[in-house]
Amino acid sequence: MKTARFSRRATRLTAGAILAFVAIIPSRAEPKPDIAKLQPGAIAISAAPIAKFDRTGGAETKFGKLTFRGGLVLTAPGNVNFGGWSGLVLDPDAKGFASVSDSGVWLTGTLTYDSGGQLSGVTGARIGPLLAQDGHPLKRGRDRDGEALALVSGSARNGSALVSFEQNARIARYDISPNGFSPALGFLPKPKSTQAMRRNNGLEAMTVMRGGPFKGAAIAMSERLLDRARNHTGWIWTGSEPQDFHLTNIGDFDVTDIASQEDGTLFVLERRFRWLEGVKMRLRRINAADLEPGKTADGEILIEANLENEIDNMEGLALTRSASGETIITMISDDNFNHFLQRTVLLQFALAATQTVKARPQQ
Repeated sequence: MKTARFSRRATRLTAGAILAFVAIIPSRAEPKPDIAKLQPGAIAISAAPIAKFDRTGGAETKFGKLTFRGGLVLTAPGNVNFGGWSGLVLDPDAKGFASVSDSGVWLTGTLTYDSGGQLSGVTGARIGPLLAQDGHPLKRGRDRDGEALALVSGSARNGSALVSFEQNARIARYDISPNGFSPALGFLPKPKSTQAMRRNNGLEAMTVMRGGPFKGAAIAMSERLLDRARNHTGWIWTGSEPQDFHLTNIGDFDVTDIASQEDGTLFVLERRFRWLEGVKMRLRRINAADLEPGKTADGEILIEANLENEIDNMEGLALTRSASGETIITMISDDNFNHFLQRTVLLQFALAATQTVKARPQQ
C-alpha cells in the first residue's frame, strides 16, 4: 500500500482526530445490525452544527471552486440501525430527503435551515428495512449493502427510485411513499463486465441522468474496477444493454457516488485512504458531452479535502439548485457503524452558477 507524509498543517491535528480517520479501514469489519425485525417507524435524530469546514481554526469559506455552506453531525442515540448512510437524494427545495444504508435500511425526513440558510436539523424522520421482492427484509449481509440511491420520478417521499448494491452487485427498483420503501419491484440488467468486480468494490455509485444526451438513463460506477490503463469503469444503461465508459484515475482515489445536474453534467464523489495520511475526499465535475460509451472522461476537480477539514468517509452525494442559480452540493458520510471513532456527517457546499466546466490540464 502506498504511503504519504502528512502536510505541516495536518500534523497539528489532535491524535484523536487522526485515529478517527485511520479507523475507517479496519472498522469496515464492524458488525452491521440485524434488520430482520425492524419495522418502519419514526426516529429522533439529533444534529450538532459544523460551523467551519477547516479543522485547524481558519475562517476560510472558499475551498477549491466551492463555498462551504455549513454541515451537521447527525446521531440517533439508542437506535442501533442509524448509521452506514451511503446513498442520498434531495428534493428540489433541498429539504425532503431519502437515504440508504449499507445495512439494508432506508431513511426519510426533512432537512431544516436557520435564518442564514445553513443546515440546522432533521425533522419528521422515518426509518425502515429495504425489502426483497417477497416483502421480507433483506437477509444476507452480501444482499443488504445499499450503496447509492437515485430518484427516477417524483420526490423523496412519494416517487420511484433505484438502489444499487455493492457485494451482490445489482440495481433494484422501488417505490417510495410516506410509509417508506416498497418491496423491490425488479432489477436493471447487469453489465457483463461487472463479473470482474471484487465483492467489496461493486456498484458503489449510481444516479439517473437528469439531462444531456442520456437523459433518463441510469448510470453507475464501480468503487474500484480499473481498465488496462488503470482508469475507473462505469456503465450507462442505454440501448439494448448497459454500455461501458471510463473515468480518468487521478491520484488513485476510489469512486463513492455520482449525481447529475439538469443539463447532464455529472458530479463524481471520490475517496482515498492511506495509513499515514488518513482519508481524503474529492469532487469532480464531468461535462455531459464528455460522457460517451467506450470513451474515457476526465473533468475538473472542484474540491479536494483531507484531515485538515471536517470530513469523514463521504459516500452519498445529492445536487439541487438554489433560487439564485447556484448548485447546492450535499454529501453524507458512512460511519461504518463505528459510532465511537467515526461520524455521520452531512455537508453542504455551493458552486456559483457562472462557473463552467473546464477540462483538466494535461500532465
